[in-house]
Amino acid sequence: MAAGRFGVVTERAQRFPPLAADRLAIWSRFGKWDTVWYPKFLGIEVEEIRQDYARMRLPFRPEFRQPAGVVHGGVIASMIDSVVVPAVGGGYDEPRQLFTIDIQLRFLAPIVNEDLVAEGWVTQRGRSIVFCDAEVRGASGDLAATATLTYKVSSKPLTFEDESSR
Repeated sequence: MAAGRFGVVTERAQRFPPLAADRLAIWSRFGKWDTVWYPKFLGIEVEEIRQDYARMRLPFRPEFRQPAGVVHGGVIASMIDSVVVPAVGGGYDEPRQLFTIDIQLRFLAPIVNEDLVAEGWVTQRGRSIVFCDAEVRGASGDLAATATLTYKVSSKPLTFEDESSR
């Protein structure tokens, strides 16, 4: 593994070219907005962004557990749905509104008391529909979930501003 802008570049990440500097500047702020959007509320941290690829980490918190002592599936699903956003959005000069229209999620193993690490990548781009794959692993490397996702890309710009304050 090689060192990247946000840390270690995984074997999968190496298959994707670096993201253009102007786009990287936009998407590397994912989750670091002034407004507390859902990914920031969860505490998701960007580790690597490349063209059509992103990796994120969610530091473990006891509140993420369900009564059986494992990380709740909704937390894992949130990572799956969030990790592909910079991968999709980085394909455009200006940020656009992105909407999940389909997720097919498979839970494979539990995550117990450790960080979640998600990788997401674009498998095919259309004019306004983008297909993606994603995985979530525990920090130990054990694969916990895989998913395929379909996103709708709007022609409307995305400003990352709090619309309710206008």
